[in-house]
Amino acid sequence: MGQKILVVDDAAFMRMMLKDILTKNNFQVVGEAGDGKKAVEDYKELKPDLVTMDITMPEMDGIEAVKQIRAIDPNARVVMCSAMGQQAMVIDAIRAGALDFIVKPFQPERVVEAVRKALR
Repeated sequence: MGQKILVVDDAAFMRMMLKDILTKNNFQVVGEAGDGKKAVEDYKELKPDLVTMDITMPEMDGIEAVKQIRAIDPNARVVMCSAMGQQAMVIDAIRAGALDFIVKPFQPERVVEAVRKALR
């Protein structure tokens, strides 16, 4: 099985889509979280190779979650997921330590490319 990935998005439908794209491309989805707070807890427990992180979520947003995950593990690899028109937030995410970002609606090729690049 491929590298372990934690999928974080408050929309179950988006998590399902990402999970589908990733598993079809030989990545192993080891966990799913619906908010940033759970993402941080899951990261500590699951120690995934990479996290796909939504930006806008309840409880704790993706940018804060990235900061907390990077505080736990400075080598954490995170790819942000954002809807169109969130450029300023994407810049904040990169500053917080995200390696790349993918835009919703997801294009499978772009998702796989961003994940592979981040895992190199």
